[in-house]
Amino acid sequence: MAELTIDAVVFDVLGTLVDEPAGLRAGIRVLTPSASPPPSASPPPSPSTSTSTSASPSLDDSGTERLLLLWQRHIEREQGRIVDGDRPYLPSDALDREAAEIVARAAGAEDPAAGATPDAVASLARAARRLPPWPDTVAGLARLAERFPLIGLSNASRTALLELNAHAGLRWHQALSAEDARTYKPDPEVYRLAVTVAGLPPERLLMVAAHAWDLRGAQALGLRTAYVARPVGDPPTSSDRFDLYAEDLADLADQLGVS
Repeated sequence: MAELTIDAVVFDVLGTLVDEPAGLRAGIRVLTPSASPPPSASPPPSPSTSTSTSASPSLDDSGTERLLLLWQRHIEREQGRIVDGDRPYLPSDALDREAAEIVARAAGAEDPAAGATPDAVASLARAARRLPPWPDTVAGLARLAERFPLIGLSNASRTALLELNAHAGLRWHQALSAEDARTYKPDPEVYRLAVTVAGLPPERLLMVAAHAWDLRGAQALGLRTAYVARPVGDPPTSSDRFDLYAEDLADLADQLGVS
């Protein structure tokens, strides 16, 4: 492998620096208790849904995971349709709202009889902006920022990215949203935003992500790549050839020679 000469580091955000599933699970769990009956009351029998969480007022872990999967599949599918030109561009806020409506409907939270508040869907959609950072994120970014300009590059909208960064305490020199390219990663136009802002050749930028698909997109435009392992994400395949593979941000900093 050729020696790396890096002048700026570009970070994916969702999944790489923040635990997106954890934040969405929290939103889903907040949504469902509002549908629970008072402790002294018994829920009416519902034979048709006795083995399903789709209309259950409270969810066990498997029900929460099922709803989380509905959200993730919708976002992935619709972003893909936009990238492929099969759907006009919508920012992530709008897609999150659609996903929240699907999840709320599946959880039975949109039924007024279930006790859902009028803003239940809006509140759930905002859960996508309240995502906790991974334990190493804040310290890792601060360490890397002592040596490199740091650029956040996210599929989140400009508004969502601002709130997400503030909530998670992320430190950037520049935060860029795919909204500025009116498409989503892995469209090369999104990575081009970072290249343009940095004013550097693509090969002098290091793209860091926990998603192999994201790194492949950056690689196609000429950026150098670093995979950071996370409990969630898209791990590399045997055919992937990224420049660096790190266990966490501390390991990445070590490999980049940051003290």
